[in-house]
Amino acid sequence: MKQSNLSDILTHLGEERERYFNAVAPPVIQTSNFMFDNVDDFRNKLSDELGHHIYTRGNNPTVQILRRKIAALESAEDALVVGSGAAAVAMSVIGNVQAGDHVVCVQAPYSWTHALLTKFLARFGVSHTFVDAKSTDEIAAAIQPNTRVLYLESPNSKTFELQDLAACAALAREHGIVSIIDNSHCSPIFQRPIEHGIDIVVHSATKYLNGHSDVVVGVICSTKKMIQKLFESEMMTLGGTISPHDAALVIRGLRTLPLRIQRSHDSAVELVRRLEKHPKVAEVYFPFSPNFPQYELAQKQMSGAGGLFSIRLKVKDMEQVEQFCNGLERFLLAVSWGGYESLVLPMCGLYNIEGRENPDLPWDFIRFYIGLEDVERLWEDILHGLEKLE
Repeated sequence: MKQSNLSDILTHLGEERERYFNAVAPPVIQTSNFMFDNVDDFRNKLSDELGHHIYTRGNNPTVQILRRKIAALESAEDALVVGSGAAAVAMSVIGNVQAGDHVVCVQAPYSWTHALLTKFLARFGVSHTFVDAKSTDEIAAAIQPNTRVLYLESPNSKTFELQDLAACAALAREHGIVSIIDNSHCSPIFQRPIEHGIDIVVHSATKYLNGHSDVVVGVICSTKKMIQKLFESEMMTLGGTISPHDAALVIRGLRTLPLRIQRSHDSAVELVRRLEKHPKVAEVYFPFSPNFPQYELAQKQMSGAGGLFSIRLKVKDMEQVEQFCNGLERFLLAVSWGGYESLVLPMCGLYNIEGRENPDLPWDFIRFYIGLEDVERLWEDILHGLEKLE
């Protein structure tokens, strides 16, 4: 996408300022209900609820501006904005399967995607196969006659495995399968899967698209036909609506999306370079590191990797990992990512929780998200923690 086109989308697309008193920022149309001129107007608009303003559970003017912008960013014909990233995933998958169908999914998806397949849809007779999707051949081998969805995450948000998007899209088309990808990691700034042939792109827009850690929101991008189908059934039935006020906050966040994600990426690149040389770091996971196993594929289909990376520490016990994380002063210990603040998520924090299985990842594994702080200040903090390890 040309920078001029990107600027136009983020600054102007969908904003009919002459209709809003020439206000530079679009207003928040904070209403649940819309009136009609007469019965014929009522009848005509009900025939296309996605295209008209009837009730904010379906279509709201502020939300519509956001839909247009995100669809354009993803090179999609249309988009839906829903209540969370998990809602976007669920609606996209549920809308394309029925009892007796089968889903092929990447091996270690987002936890709520995993729950959707293993707990929710399994109750209704939808089966699944998790595959090492780094290999397109393994994906092909998992396809069954009743397979209806191929679900991808490229990269995923902890160890960052990639799939060859063009090859996956071609495979899905060959078998008449709907391909869906979670593109939250890259955002449309660094990767546009629809341009590689993927059918549906979903986002936890809570992450980079909003970018200020103050809205929970999801996005579905696809063809007009697919979006209409998901709107009429899954969205209107399940009611995963975002408020106009939250939509306005996400529009605000989009204004600075390229600047924010590039800053996070540049800082992550520098920190990864230093961490790969540190004697207390056993392993670093980052798609844009030349040491990453799929580096060439990352360079081929991504233009950046954002602010996420993970490491494994050289430590003797879990207590040392906890000591390192507890000693960080400029990183918040928290889930999520994509905001202005730097975060750390230690796998050891997910161990030994009553009623829950320990994660598949080792206890010495730590995920970092790099926000907008000064990179040297962040490095000082990390280095201080590493130097305290015996």
